[in-house]
Amino acid sequence: MSKFGDLIDLNIPVLLDFYADWNEQSTSMHPVLRDVAAALGDKGKVIKIDVDKNKELSQALRVKGLPTLMIYKKGEMVWRQSGEQDANTLLGILNEYL
Repeated sequence: MSKFGDLIDLNIPVLLDFYADWNEQSTSMHPVLRDVAAALGDKGKVIKIDVDKNKELSQALRVKGLPTLMIYKKGEMVWRQSGEQDANTLLGILNEYL
């Protein structure tokens, strides 16, 4: 989990997407997150985390529904939501933390 700390301890907002390939809502978020990452450029990061490959982390963060999206800045969670979101909504939220 020390790697996780390195991922989220940045001065830019980091959007985490907890997903599973077998979950339809999760897979439908992939193109949305690509658009968000492209729009952010180097002002933020989008990181996808497969819950099946990262069970310990998913349990530690109490990820129940998929997809679960979280935004971290400077190592602290500043936003969290389960379920699908559109790119404009995500960009609007991320802009608050730029």
